[in-house]
Amino acid sequence: MMLHFDDLTAGRERIAVIGLGYVGLPLAVALAGHFPVIGFDISSARIQGLQGGHDRTGEVEDAALAAASITFSCRDEDLTSARLLIVAVPTPIDLHRNPDLSPIQKASALVGKRLTQGAVVVYESTVYPGVTEDICVPILEQTSGLVFARDFTVGYSPERINPGDKTHTVENIVKVVSGSTPQTLELLADVYGSIIAAGVHRASSIKVAEAAKVIENTQRDLNIALMNELALIFDRLGIDTFEVLEAAGTKWNFLPFRPGLVGGHCIGVDPYYLTYKAQEVGYHPEVILAGRRINDGMGKYIAEKTVKMLIRAGSRVNGARVGIFGLTFKENVPDLRNTRVVDIRNELEEYGIRVLVHDPLADAGEAMEEYGLALTSFDNMRDLDAAVFAVSHKDYVALDSIELRSHFAHPDKAIILDIKGIWEKKQIISAGYSYWRL
Repeated sequence: MMLHFDDLTAGRERIAVIGLGYVGLPLAVALAGHFPVIGFDISSARIQGLQGGHDRTGEVEDAALAAASITFSCRDEDLTSARLLIVAVPTPIDLHRNPDLSPIQKASALVGKRLTQGAVVVYESTVYPGVTEDICVPILEQTSGLVFARDFTVGYSPERINPGDKTHTVENIVKVVSGSTPQTLELLADVYGSIIAAGVHRASSIKVAEAAKVIENTQRDLNIALMNELALIFDRLGIDTFEVLEAAGTKWNFLPFRPGLVGGHCIGVDPYYLTYKAQEVGYHPEVILAGRRINDGMGKYIAEKTVKMLIRAGSRVNGARVGIFGLTFKENVPDLRNTRVVDIRNELEEYGIRVLVHDPLADAGEAMEEYGLALTSFDNMRDLDAAVFAVSHKDYVALDSIELRSHFAHPDKAIILDIKGIWEKKQIISAGYSYWRL
């Protein structure tokens, strides 16, 4: 017998959320207000932290976590008691910028081992069109011994979490849902509709839903790439990009995108899923890949600009001390996934520069494990020749520009590169800094 919505609302059946990161945990907490929920993660440390009442990502407040009735587990046998299983694992890219489907494949195999008759498996991970049905379903069949469409069905409902955003939360973003059968589609519309105040959108097929997700961030990536290319042009013309955008922004239909580093788990990754599939079917995507090349090259450009400013100020390059303030991929979150700040660090070190990196939110162990980078305390960001403010954490926005001078070896030659436009230009220049912003 296939799963019915009434079985969930009555507590006769449970929902399992597999993967309790930035996406899975907020979803599990929201679902727990209406249904019995199992929160599963392969990391025992993650489970212990959540059982202890704290979410290290900062996406769920301790009070909300404590109020949520969730059975947290890292034992896959506990998944057997769930008949609606939602997979929310990362889908990164590899060193060659090809999709790395191993997390979703492993999750599918794990779920398949515990799949029961009449179950529904839903994927929220970002994928290219066809992954759910062409890659995940065969794994589910092979590991479960069940037959797709007869014994179980699948759905796809792309995540739209924006880490650190306390306004656009799970409940406040329209949820796209799709299913392999009309009954599955309606079940998912009912389940997600129970927690999403913004409502649901029924996609006509799983592939349509997969494609919708992958182009959302591709569109943003291309818009930011345009701003980055404009910044490169205006810098050569000696024009301040922020001032240009401020002027252009007075027109009602001018889109308020800004230049910057493009990293994270979505914008800097999703376009490669689409271009991979496009090339697989014989089409070479030119515009998307051009945007990716521009955005991937911004760290190198910022590093080269730092070197030029050091030379212009009469400072040494080889052996210079440059402080990078901010390592996470965006402001006010501890998320280090695919951060492009490391591109600045790596390029500066190629010039023989001593690079110190500080971040008030990043986990020091994770920074070392992922990037071989030892974080420096704020008090030890001293004797600098230049400072690169790469992330607009609120701690940096609140800094006193005058007091910051004490962090420089030669305050009269202090250099600040302001990637996110933290500082007010006239104020920082009047304080005696050599200043540049992207």
